[in-house]
Amino acid sequence: MRTLPVYLAAIATLTLAFAGTASASTSTHWDATHGRRVEVNHRLANQDRRIHNEVREGEMSHAQAARLHRDDHQIRQEERLMASQDGSHITRADDRALNQQENHVSRQIGQ
Repeated sequence: MRTLPVYLAAIATLTLAFAGTASASTSTHWDATHGRRVEVNHRLANQDRRIHNEVREGEMSHAQAARLHRDDHQIRQEERLMASQDGSHITRADDRALNQQENHVSRQIGQ
């Protein structure tokens, strides 16, 4: 009968460990949808649509579109790197730097 308390203790430990894992994954999900990250990624998606429209309407060559897509991809990679260094968030300074890069690409669309 002494083994029963050992099993109960093991079950309690596993339950607590699982509960801690579940709450950690919840906070990670929240971090992935941090406001500044959402803003940056939404803007990149919008620029992607604008580039495709320009190509479809014949106002931009495929080569120009490929360069702009590459620039946007580099911005997205930089956003992910910045977020990985700051607990899945990007700082205001990071946001400003990314915004300047996005502005540069945006000005090239529609010229």
